[in-house]
Amino acid sequence: MKQKVYQTLIELTNGKWSSVAIQKFAKSSWSRKVIPSYIRTYGIQMQEVSQTIESFPTLHDFFIRKIDAQHRPIAEGEMEVGSPVDAKVESIGQISSTGTFLVKEKSYILTDLLGNVDLASQYVGGTYMVLYLSPADYHRIHSPVNGHVKKQMTLGKKSYPVNQAGLSYGKTPISGNYRQVTHLICPNQKNCAVISVGAMFVNSIEMTNTSRDWIKGEEIGYFTFGSTVVLLFGKDAFQKDSSLTPGSRVRVGEKIGSML
Repeated sequence: MKQKVYQTLIELTNGKWSSVAIQKFAKSSWSRKVIPSYIRTYGIQMQEVSQTIESFPTLHDFFIRKIDAQHRPIAEGEMEVGSPVDAKVESIGQISSTGTFLVKEKSYILTDLLGNVDLASQYVGGTYMVLYLSPADYHRIHSPVNGHVKKQMTLGKKSYPVNQAGLSYGKTPISGNYRQVTHLICPNQKNCAVISVGAMFVNSIEMTNTSRDWIKGEEIGYFTFGSTVVLLFGKDAFQKDSSLTPGSRVRVGEKIGSML
């Protein structure tokens, strides 16, 4: 019953009007007044930010703030994989032989996530990692590897919550939400996918890198509101760092594993 009520309430409120209202306020000059309280509420470390509070004209501009590169060193080895975002590891594990994986005890199907049977088959038996960004996190996305872009696509329409309640009680927010999918060929000549998943109400994922060749650590885009990144690696393509478990915190560029 609790799950059904939650899903119904979200469906009723997750519409165009709510998305427009939120975006309109966040991009208005009035919103800059809430930046100091936003910083206090979420304990944001301003010493990492490359601008002063006063220089941000809106809450939206602060939300997509940049940080000084010195605070996010990039894993150096060619075969080392760096985190694409500042986030919490929500779930990590092996993709089953039937192409499914678990997040908050909810089963997801690769074909639904990727929208294509042939693409999904390339990751069966491989590794998945779900990285959740809270409202406090730095919201720019960086490439986890050096890789050549094979295919990019946009899937989904609405965006449901991807926070704790959303993952627990929502239908299938990760594979059902609006999302940007990029398939890469990595230095080990195996497949990797970077999937940026839109958050509640707002579908804004801005891709800032149009190159066909991604360089590890370089910015590829940003979220307008808190959201999730899913990483997929093909079978026998990736070994996660032994210290990485659900609940771990990672930062952009930090080593999360190695390609095999």
